[in-house]
Order: sequence, then C-alpha cells, then structure tokens
Amino acid sequence: MLYFVTIRGKTVPVDVGTREVRLGDKTVSVDLDGIRGTDVRTLLMDGTSYRVVARREGRSWIVDVGGCHEVAEVIDERTAVILEMTGDPGSSNGAQALRAPMPGLIVSVEVNETDRVEQGQGLVIIEAMKMENELRAEAAARVERIHVSHGDAVEKGQLLIDLAPLSDT
Repeated sequence: MLYFVTIRGKTVPVDVGTREVRLGDKTVSVDLDGIRGTDVRTLLMDGTSYRVVARREGRSWIVDVGGCHEVAEVIDERTAVILEMTGDPGSSNGAQALRAPMPGLIVSVEVNETDRVEQGQGLVIIEAMKMENELRAEAAARVERIHVSHGDAVEKGQLLIDLAPLSDT
C-alpha cells in the first residue's frame, strides 16, 4: 500500500509490502513486530535492528528511534488524492497551523510574532503526562500569530501558532 510520509516538511512516498518497503527510489527489507500492550516495536531493516516507540495521533505518528524524536504525518494514497482535490488547509501553499498533538500544559513559547524560523527550530514546549515535548517547525516560515502562552492548558488539536510561508522575494 502506498503512503506519503512527511517529516520536517519533507514528503517521501513509502510503498509498504509484506517484507519490504520502498522509500522513494530505495527498497529495503523489513520486519516489524510490536510488544503487546505497548507503543514499543522492534524493526529489523536490512539486517539492522532498531527499537521504535510509535504512537498514532490522528493522521500523525509520534516516533522515537534511538533517542531521535519526530512527528510524522502519514496519509494513504486515497487520502492524498482527496486532499489534493479539496485543498488541505495545512498545505505548503498557505499559512501553516501548529496544533497541539496531545492535551497538556504550555511550558514555554520559544518564538515571538514576526520571527523567522528555520525547519526543525523549536517553537513551543508542551508538558503531557509529566514529559516535556518540543514542537518544532516543519519548514522555514514566519510566525504570524501566537495563540497560547506559558501556563495555558491545551487540548489535542488546539491551535497554538499560525506560521506563514516565506516569500521567494
């Protein structure tokens, strides 16, 4: 099955087969197994073993591999076609919305309105279940509007920051 995976603003087509995955132009052998009742998985990829912690949040996955924490948006081919036909409010041709991936408490806002941010730059730190999570910019942008401040309680999906794409001029 074909999926489109977006991490930090870069989208890669991922074609998932029974024992192999095609990532763009590269095919790798894989074996993925979960530990029952947990978010922990073991991934054997081209003979190398990885411990993966992955939790689904809507169409995004919160993934930790070897201490590297990422948020990956994953959509299937059908959904991609529907979003292309109807227009996705989070698409790269307009303002981006940073939303809370989980309910929590805002620990800090790392940017100010009108700031220029780079891909991967920290924007907001949110505490959920006694763990701090840094939410980062998926692409270079300009901070248009900040909707939260230190100490605010937020719900999953709540709008935190509006980001405007950088103009080419």
